[in-house]
Amino acid sequence: MQRFTVYRRGLAVLALALAACATAPEAPSPAPGTPAAPKPTAPPLPRDREPPPPPVNLEGFPLPYRQGFADGCASATGAERKDATRFPADGNYRTGWQDGLAQCRRKK
Repeated sequence: MQRFTVYRRGLAVLALALAACATAPEAPSPAPGTPAAPKPTAPPLPRDREPPPPPVNLEGFPLPYRQGFADGCASATGAERKDATRFPADGNYRTGWQDGLAQCRRKK
C-alpha cells in the first residue's frame, strides 16, 4: 500500500513538472512586406540607483542583477527598458534583465 502511495506522488510531481514546461502560442507575425513598427524604449535605471521593490524576493543578489531585473520586468509590462551598453558587458545585469522579463511576463 505504501509503495502505491509513493508511486502516485511521483506521478503527480512528474505531471506538475511537465505542465510547467508548457508554452503559450506565439503572436502572429506581420504580413510580408509590412515594415515592423519600432519597439518603444524607456531609459534604464542609473547604475547607482536602487531599483523599486520587485515582485519577488531578491535579497542577497548584487545591485546590477536587481537593476537588470527591474529593467526586464518593466520591459515585460511596457516599453523596453534596457541599458544597451551594459547588457552585453555586465553578466549580472544581463541575467537579471532576462530573469525579470521572464518572471513578469508570466504574471501578466
